[in-house]
Amino acid sequence: MRIKNVPRLLIFLLLVFSNNLHANSNWSPALEGNKIILIRHALAPGSGDPDGFNIKDCTTQRNLDEKGIFQAKKIGKLFIDNQIPIDKVLSSQWCRCKDTALYAFKDFKEFSALNSTFSARFSRNESKQAKKLRRYVKKWDGKGKNLVLVTHYVIIRAMTGRAPNSGEIVITDKNFKILSTIKTN
Repeated sequence: MRIKNVPRLLIFLLLVFSNNLHANSNWSPALEGNKIILIRHALAPGSGDPDGFNIKDCTTQRNLDEKGIFQAKKIGKLFIDNQIPIDKVLSSQWCRCKDTALYAFKDFKEFSALNSTFSARFSRNESKQAKKLRRYVKKWDGKGKNLVLVTHYVIIRAMTGRAPNSGEIVITDKNFKILSTIKTN
């Protein structure tokens, strides 16, 4: 049903504004700082990676599409609009995670403990990576800011028990206890 006499721009602005209101309420733990903010990479159509993909060659991997790029930029805008303090942004070495971090935050560092363990080729690393990630977080001193980790659903699930959607933000304490989630799709 179409609403008559209401400009489309007004409807668009109302939708954007209502989304920001929803996001603000979910950001409250992050505003305090010293939180772990896990982000599943933005939309990259498909599942897993092609057989024989090369971690150093993005053309062999599943990558962000236009919607994923837009979603990653939206994630960055949510951080800016909500004035979320960031200490560091770390990313998996997979291109879809690095691209999400790049479009959202521009500055990030790769961290192998965030790499996917989805395929059989990497599944044996899950326990080792979880220990490395927990050790890093335990030693991390946010000085009132937050640690942003751009990774895969399998890593977020292993650390929190939650399997997030593409681009979903999961805010936790340093023990990976979920405090809030934000869907960005």
